[in-house]
Amino acid sequence: MSEADDTGLKPDHIGWPLWQAAFLWKEAFITAMQAAGHGWYGRAQSNITAFLSPEGTRQRDLVERSGLTKQAVQQLVDDLEAAGVVVRRPDPADRRAKVIHYTAKGKAALRDGARIKRQIEARMAEGLGEDGMAQLRVLLERVIDRGFDRDAT
Repeated sequence: MSEADDTGLKPDHIGWPLWQAAFLWKEAFITAMQAAGHGWYGRAQSNITAFLSPEGTRQRDLVERSGLTKQAVQQLVDDLEAAGVVVRRPDPADRRAKVIHYTAKGKAALRDGARIKRQIEARMAEGLGEDGMAQLRVLLERVIDRGFDRDAT
């Protein structure tokens, strides 16, 4: 295959810088969480904790929200439970179901996470300026709300 046949293979669409920015933000967050004493927090755990409500979340809802398989969610919740971050409790509305709740250790991580997210945002604002950050937020919210037709394939 000649180099001429490789044209168009380099990502030149908006998804690439969006993905890169999200990846860099996530890596900065994971690194800071671990530095703050939450060594259990990693890439896999971030795929589930983002969907876990501080008030508790049914395990099957975590499957739906995260897009992960039932088995993957089960393993991640097992890992978080073993680390003392969450606990499973019976669902008062459905005895067959379990609700995942943060423990005191998990809630401490949430508080640290909120602080760390503000620190990351402040570092971004240093580079973009307050106006740039405001524009970025508005544009990202537009993309989320109206940027593309979710039903289109």
